[in-house]
Amino acid sequence: MGISLTTPPHQHHGAAQSPWRRLLLVASLVRYRFFLYAGLLPYLLGAAWAHAMEGAFDAPVFWSGLGGVVLAVVGVESFNEYFDSQMGTDRVFDPDDLPPMSGWVLWLGVAAFAGALAIGIHLTYRGGWPILGFAVLGGLAAIFYVAPPIRWAYRGLGETVIALSYGPWLVLGSLYLHTGKLSWGAFWASLVPGFLIMALAVVNAIPDYHQDRLVGKRNLVVRLGRRRGVWLYLALAAAGLLAAAIGVAAGVFPVACLAALLALPLLASSARIGLRTYEAPRQFVPAVRAVVGCYLVAVTLFGVGILAQP
Repeated sequence: MGISLTTPPHQHHGAAQSPWRRLLLVASLVRYRFFLYAGLLPYLLGAAWAHAMEGAFDAPVFWSGLGGVVLAVVGVESFNEYFDSQMGTDRVFDPDDLPPMSGWVLWLGVAAFAGALAIGIHLTYRGGWPILGFAVLGGLAAIFYVAPPIRWAYRGLGETVIALSYGPWLVLGSLYLHTGKLSWGAFWASLVPGFLIMALAVVNAIPDYHQDRLVGKRNLVVRLGRRRGVWLYLALAAAGLLAAAIGVAAGVFPVACLAALLALPLLASSARIGLRTYEAPRQFVPAVRAVVGCYLVAVTLFGVGILAQP
């Protein structure tokens, strides 16, 4: 939710748009990064834990849940684009280049969330009420991340909501689909993507510091300032990697999970660039990309390490 490394081509919106152009625009709204690291990896981690650590895996349930995650991602992206447009977040410095977001983007989000809810109800019927609880928590986080009246991202709570959604809630919800129960080990495992995705939310806000401040988006970077924001995202990412190492040392995770630490050079690269360029948005972009890479490498290798459990 709310993590955006590029801006889709809003200038193509308009009444005369062809159906094919609209289809391409939908694809641009649902960008690869959300499917890859914000939604899919934590969901896959929960399924990996269920299979390797609990000896349980239900393929039909897995695919149904995956469909719900994908639809939720579509809803998140659509709502973020629409309501940020309404608040003027993406047009502070280029007001003439970005016409108002079309209302169909909002309705795309509504339809996607309705589909995700339908899947959640179906899975609840099969697996019990806690599944609906996870779906409701995720829905409240996703819908009201930038949408009124709550607007988590504008109250300094957006980063925490992202960490909970793509950490404990998604990993434990995925686990519960297969096992019908939760575990402290899986909760500890969820801290790895949770801390790292929160770091990604913070680092991504640093280049947008001025426009976020001007539209009243009181995220952590706006509240703390950019330099402190750099130290915050570095500490959060380091906490995610440390959670993996501590879990291995405590015998909660297989030794193979230490492979997640191979992401450390990417974090070090981001630190080196970020501390030098946080006041220059264009020069800071490689620092953001390095954190993206850190997340991808760490969570992927951590999940593979879980599956390596003998």
